Amino acid sequence: MTEKEKMLAGEPYDPTDKELTELRVRAHRLSQLYNQTFETDEQERRQLLDELLPNRGKGCYIQSPVQFDYGVFTSVGENFYANFNFTVLDTCPVNIGDNVFFGPNCTVATALHFLDPAERRMRTREDGSPYDIEFGKPVTIGSDCWIASNVVICAGVTIGEGCVIGAGSVVTRDIPPHTLAAGNPCRPIKKLTVKA
Repeated sequence: MTEKEKMLAGEPYDPTDKELTELRVRAHRLSQLYNQTFETDEQERRQLLDELLPNRGKGCYIQSPVQFDYGVFTSVGENFYANFNFTVLDTCPVNIGDNVFFGPNCTVATALHFLDPAERRMRTREDGSPYDIEFGKPVTIGSDCWIASNVVICAGVTIGEGCVIGAGSVVTRDIPPHTLAAGNPCRPIKKLTVKA
């Protein structure tokens, strides 16, 4: 397995791998370029998103600034909206459905580090170059969700369709469909009524 294949499968991998480093540097550059454009520069923004976030549906709007670790490992459905300071650490796949809205200052983080400090420490190759070993878990967000301001969605979480996640929440566990959930850690508060 390549380091990229290991990463996407949620296996321990070396993030300093040449292919991964090139993909990350590319995404960071594209994020920076996107952030330097004005919202009225629609054509330029669309071209940058074609490279940064190629797996997106129609009607995608992302307010800058934005930061993707890879971009190409994130997919968003139609009518996606993200407000200021949307950050995505997509070391594992991030799959977001249609009609999902993110408030400002939200983070989706699939990346994980070992709990044991010995496993988390930097290592040194024979040539003297440093590296560490990381891993991650994918994140899935169903269609018709509203993620309010300052929400952090942690690795391995699935948020069901039609959910509302309250401001300031830290989502560490799955949230069932059509649920209002909030808090740190985020917990279901009540079931939401769905109009036919």
